[in-house]
Parts: sequence; C-alpha cells; structure tokens
Amino acid sequence: MAQKSIQWFPGHMAKTRRMIKECLSEVDLVLELLDARIPYSSKNPEIENMIGDKPHITVLTKASLADPDINRLWVKELERCGKTAVLIDSQSGQGLSELKDAIARTLADKISRYNEKGMSGRAIKAMIVGIPNVGKSSLINKLAGSRRAKVEDRPGVTVDKQWVTTDIGITLLDMPGVLWPKFEDETVGENLALTGAIKDKILDTEELAMILCQRLMGIARDKFLSRYKLTEDVADGLDGYDLFELVARRRGLLMSGGIINSARCADMLLDEFRGAVIGRISLELPSDRVE
Repeated sequence: MAQKSIQWFPGHMAKTRRMIKECLSEVDLVLELLDARIPYSSKNPEIENMIGDKPHITVLTKASLADPDINRLWVKELERCGKTAVLIDSQSGQGLSELKDAIARTLADKISRYNEKGMSGRAIKAMIVGIPNVGKSSLINKLAGSRRAKVEDRPGVTVDKQWVTTDIGITLLDMPGVLWPKFEDETVGENLALTGAIKDKILDTEELAMILCQRLMGIARDKFLSRYKLTEDVADGLDGYDLFELVARRRGLLMSGGIINSARCADMLLDEFRGAVIGRISLELPSDRVE
C-alpha cells in the first residue's frame, strides 16, 4: 500500500538552486548534509552537478536517530565511492571534531598556500546544502556556539541564504533546504515524508503512518512490536492498515462508538519514529541503493 506521487517543490526551492550556483565562487568547499536514516533518499541528485569540482564533504546528520551499525556501513560505503563522509549529531556534538579535521584535510593544499602568502588564520568559507529539515540550522548553531540560525522541526524554515561566523575558523553560508522537482522512485518520496522532509500538511498522514507500520515490521520488527506491546502471533501477516488499527487500539486512541482516532494515531506514530522513541532506526541500507 503506497502513497502515490509524494511531491513538494515550492517556488523558493527553484530560487535556491540558482543561489547555490551563483554563490559557489564565494566559498572554499561545500558541506552536503544527508539524513543518516535515509542517505540515498535525502541526497538531492542535482547537487553534485550544481557544485561541479568544488571540494565537497558528505555530512550524515541526525546520527543518533539512526541505527549505529548501519551508520558505520554508510560511512564505509561513501568512502568506498571516493567521498569524505562524517557522522554528526548536532544535539550531543558527536562528530564535530571529526568534521573540523575533515575540512582541514580536504583543504590542506589551499590552507598551505594561504600560509605561504602570510594569510595564516584566514577563515575557511563553507556552503551548507541539503534537503529541508535535514539539520542545517542545528549544525550551524552547534558550530557557532549560539543560536544563530532559526531551528524548528519542520521543513522550509530557512528561506534565504545567511552567513554565520563560527569560533573554529570557518564561516558558514547556510542555504535554504532544496528538494528536486520530481521523485522518480516512489520509495524516495515515502522516505522523505516519513522523516519529515516534506510538510505533513500536504500529505495524508494517516496513510503515511500505515506505510510506516508496514515498513517497521520489515526493518525493525522487534522494536516496533515492543514499543506498541504487540505479539508476533497477532501482528504477523497484517498489512499496514490493520497494523495501524491494532496500534491505535493498543494505545486506547478511540472515539465514541469504539472508532479509532486515526488522526491522533498517525501523529503519534510519526512523532515517535522521528524522535527515535521506537528506537534508532534506519530506513535504508547501503546494499539497497548502490550509486
């Protein structure tokens, strides 16, 4: 049961694509942020063409929400493909020192030339790009040591570029989140919707939560059953709709007449998945998607 044609491409995203190209000459490198739970689905296929041969680091954000073993597999896969990859959790600060080191390695030649010209200490300028709600503002605020960028757990908060100075010798150019006009793969649209990269208000969240139930039974069965106090003999073989209804009844999310409150159940399921209340869950394995 798949939700059809999940798409979201408001006008400001077309503007962002133009800004990225126009501002490339102002920066030394690009930090491309991907959601660690969905590295393939959260990778805008247009970004690498936009940035060309500009030095580029892949930053896997929200690492504490994703399965730690699968996180390591993704880093190995990206490195196997010749990319520099760093796992980050902006809440705890995990990976920030590794990111600083990766930037220094990536720009070692340029930094050496600056030093030879007596420009030691010149701030490195980095552009931050990624899909909506991938954690750009959270990372910027952590690096800056204060709340410099607006942070909300919803997509589309940053709508214009902004420069932010940090205390680690890096000046960051924050770009608004940008998707691409059409998701060719239906699962990509689902993954973006499930992780909150697409605004819930344009989606059928009840159907999305049913998709989530079915997906979790496949990839995080024990965590899903444990969280909602379900047993295998009852849950096995059920489709997304029946699992969704079973969860609602287990949680007592009912209206008069014993009808399930599907809106409350959908909100609860999506919130608990996105906040890792169900557990640290990755929706994609490197073996699922090989570039």
